[in-house]
Amino acid sequence: MKHEALKAAARSMLERAYCPYSHFPVGAALECEDGTVYTGCNVENAAYPAGICAERSAISHAVAEGHTRFRRIVIAGKSEDFCVPCGMCRQVMREFAPDLEIICLNGAGEEKAFTLEQLLPHSFGPEFLSNN
Repeated sequence: MKHEALKAAARSMLERAYCPYSHFPVGAALECEDGTVYTGCNVENAAYPAGICAERSAISHAVAEGHTRFRRIVIAGKSEDFCVPCGMCRQVMREFAPDLEIICLNGAGEEKAFTLEQLLPHSFGPEFLSNN
């Protein structure tokens, strides 16, 4: 998918976010290695830990459809600053795509790109659990 179309897909999910507590909508668009795109939005819950972030929503959707290799993700928010993934989302991204490109958007649509290594240096991954 073209870069601008992926950004538009992430922004379109902002309107679907369920965020009655934080009032901080987040949308995500995840591009798989084969070009398939899955979207997600944050879904909050009155029992706060039961909510899910937009990034993990998109990744879970992709995995449920049989995709586990990802190229890039766009994360959109409405704030002045760039909408970067939380620590839990970074760890989930690491599970599937240690070389993932992460494009973060602010409310003005401006972008800042990161590698997962920049956002989660010295990360822990599945290879640490292999039998030696």
